[in-house]
Amino acid sequence: MKVYEIQSNAGIDALALVHRPEPKPAPGEVLIQVKATSLNYRDLLVAEGAYGAGQKYPLIPMSDGAGEVVAVGEGVTRVKVGDRVAATFFQDWIYGSLTREKMKSDLGGGIDGMLAEYVVLHQDGLVILPDHLSYAEGATLPCAAVTAWHGLVTKGNIGAGDSVLLLGTGGVSIFALQFAKIHGARAIATSSSDEKLARVKQLGADETINYKTTPDWEKQVYQLTNRIGVDHVIEVGGAGTLPKSLQAVRIGGRVSLIGVLSERGSEIDPMPILFKSLTVQGIYVGSREMFEAMNQTIQHHQIKPIIDRIFPFDEAREAYRYLKSAAHFGKVVISINS
Repeated sequence: MKVYEIQSNAGIDALALVHRPEPKPAPGEVLIQVKATSLNYRDLLVAEGAYGAGQKYPLIPMSDGAGEVVAVGEGVTRVKVGDRVAATFFQDWIYGSLTREKMKSDLGGGIDGMLAEYVVLHQDGLVILPDHLSYAEGATLPCAAVTAWHGLVTKGNIGAGDSVLLLGTGGVSIFALQFAKIHGARAIATSSSDEKLARVKQLGADETINYKTTPDWEKQVYQLTNRIGVDHVIEVGGAGTLPKSLQAVRIGGRVSLIGVLSERGSEIDPMPILFKSLTVQGIYVGSREMFEAMNQTIQHHQIKPIIDRIFPFDEAREAYRYLKSAAHFGKVVISINS
C-alpha cells in the first residue's frame, strides 16, 4: 500500500510517498481503508520538527482521518465490516481526564497517523460517522471539531444568550461558530480578510472585526458587548493574541487556549486573570466520549463541516503548503481511495 512518511524534521519537503505492506488486524484491532484525511496546524508543526523534542522518524503523519472498516480482528464488537468510522486524536483517551500515558497515543505524533491507504487501529480508538456526512466531511472532525466542542460545550457549558469571540476562520474557529449558533449564542468573529468576514457572516456570525484595519480589536469587542466583554473566547493565536483576549472577555468569563498560531515568547500579564476572576483553560483536543457526544449533536442538527479545498492523495505536499499559506477558510482535506 502507499503511505506518506515524514522522514526528518526538514519540513514539508521531508514528506515522502513510499510503499509498506498492508497491515493486518490483531485481536481487538480494525483494518480501515482510509478515504480522506484533514490537515491541522499541528501537522505543520510535526513536519517542521516544532511539535516537541524527541520526535521519532519515519512517521506516518496526520491525526485526522475517516474511512471504511474492511476487516476486524478477533474479539472486535464496537464496529463491523462496512462501518464508516473516524479515528480519535488520542487513541487511548476514551473518557475522564487526559493523562501523560494517554498523551502518548496521539495519531501522527506519538504514533503513526492516517495519511495512508490503509491503517490498523484498536476498536476503542474509533467512532461511527454521522450518516449525513461524507468521508471528507467526517475526516475534519477528530481534532478541530472535538477541540471546539471541548472548549465551548464540555467545559464551557455554553448556553443561549452567551457571547463568543472567535479568532480567525480556521477549522477550530468555524466549528466553534457552528456550535455557538446551535446553542443560541452570539458570535463575534475576527479575520484580516474582509472576504472571509463576509463568508463567516453568512454562516451566522453576528458581528465581525477586521483585526488588520482594527488593530485594537479587543476594544471593539468591549464596545460591541455594551462594555461588558464576551463570555467565551476561542483563543487560537497563543501568546501574540492572548493579552487582547484577556481584555475582551468579561469579568468571570472563560478563555479556551487552543492554538499557537502567532509568535511565541511574548510576556503575558497575569493581572487581568486575577482581577477579572477569569478561567483560562488549556484545551488539548478531547476524549472519545466527547467525540461521540458531539457527533450526536452534529447528527441531530445536520451540521455540515466547512471544507475549503480537497487535494488528491498524490498532492499531499501541496495540501500542506496551502494550509501554511493561511489562505484557507475552514478545513483542508486530502482524498484517498475515493
